[in-house]
Amino acid sequence: MLALTLPAWSPLLVAPFIGSFLGVLIQRLPNDRPVAFARSACAACGTVLSPRDLVPVASFVLQRGLCRHCGSPIGWFYPTVELAALGVAVWSVIACQTPQQVWIGCLLGWTLLTLGWIDALCFLLPDLLTLPLLLCGLGVVIATAPDEAFWHALGAVCGYLGLRGVAVTYRVLRGREGLGAGDAKLLAAAGAWVGAGALPSLVLLAALTGLAWAGLAALAGRSMRATTAVPFGPFLAASFWLVWLYWPIWGLA
Repeated sequence: MLALTLPAWSPLLVAPFIGSFLGVLIQRLPNDRPVAFARSACAACGTVLSPRDLVPVASFVLQRGLCRHCGSPIGWFYPTVELAALGVAVWSVIACQTPQQVWIGCLLGWTLLTLGWIDALCFLLPDLLTLPLLLCGLGVVIATAPDEAFWHALGAVCGYLGLRGVAVTYRVLRGREGLGAGDAKLLAAAGAWVGAGALPSLVLLAALTGLAWAGLAALAGRSMRATTAVPFGPFLAASFWLVWLYWPIWGLA
């Protein structure tokens, strides 16, 4: 495998470029815009950007955050995603023990970063990301710890049915949607990666993190009511990644 032939720190070299692609996914996937074959262009003047305009972080810094063609502000979105992807890589290098684990941790973290960001912006967790993530989780377990495959498959089933059950109960009792199907699919993917035994800790961590965020938002002056919509995906994604990194499947605990 490629991950076995490269040093553990090698994801750090590609992380900003991966982050640039993740920014494209975050912007285009929820709107059904083409991802693979569409050229990047300035949002203000429409000029197609050249490679010198697309160097992660560096282009933004050298151009002082302005479009080289029309002088319009570029915005902090892309450099922020690029730096976040680099942060995922750094964390994976620190937490994981082998190049293979580092690469798996990065790929998982980058996918969850994308999902959490999209949900935060659009209240959407695309099947195009959640369902392959579930299958990849089962594939990784079968390849690395086949004796645990049953418990991870059970985790996927329990994760989906558990949140769907909560969503249906909430809808019956309150007469409105509380959790989307995307949340259940993301928790199913989490179950495939971490196993049934880790799901209670994962859900508890996500819930506590979400409550803490809501409390801080209220203290900051944001109106938080019982009917205020809060995306659960970012908290679920972050908890998913942390539990995978530190749950004792890989001997990392």
